[in-house]
Amino acid sequence: MTMQDVYDFFHDVNVNLVERGLERLDDMLRPAIMSGVLSDMLTASLAKHSRTLTENRYFNGHPDLVVRGAYPDNSVKAGSQGVEIKTTRKAGGAVDTHGARDQWMCVFVYTVDNETEPARERQPMSFTEVYLGHVSTRDFRKNLRGELGTRTATLHREGIEKLRQNWVYRLKE
Repeated sequence: MTMQDVYDFFHDVNVNLVERGLERLDDMLRPAIMSGVLSDMLTASLAKHSRTLTENRYFNGHPDLVVRGAYPDNSVKAGSQGVEIKTTRKAGGAVDTHGARDQWMCVFVYTVDNETEPARERQPMSFTEVYLGHVSTRDFRKNLRGELGTRTATLHREGIEKLRQNWVYRLKE
């Protein structure tokens, strides 16, 4: 249901944009922005369809979805009861995080066709894989960054294999 909510939104917005002679939203947004928009939409939709999870009301708090009632006002800067939502274009679900944590992580892998010409014949954005699993700090590697870079961590080879064992959805080709 959550993926369908996103598909419906993109369909409606893209039809409207194209009718006005504009580019599709998929083509306008830079990859990092697209990933953030999708993460926010998926988080909101999952909360809407869930009986026990709700959006974390703490701005930029962790995790994105928290267990309803586990924290005052469903707001926590850094909690352990909930699910972090990530999106990526990388097949297999490898995604950067802002730090290694013991957490439930849900990763949505998606594709965007921005190569087909003419552009009006491009395939819509689609989800190809979804993973949901519990990972620990031991499953991550820290990514070195330059002086101005943001500190990140990514699941190492064994960590990503652990997450991939818990696939929820894989598009059959």
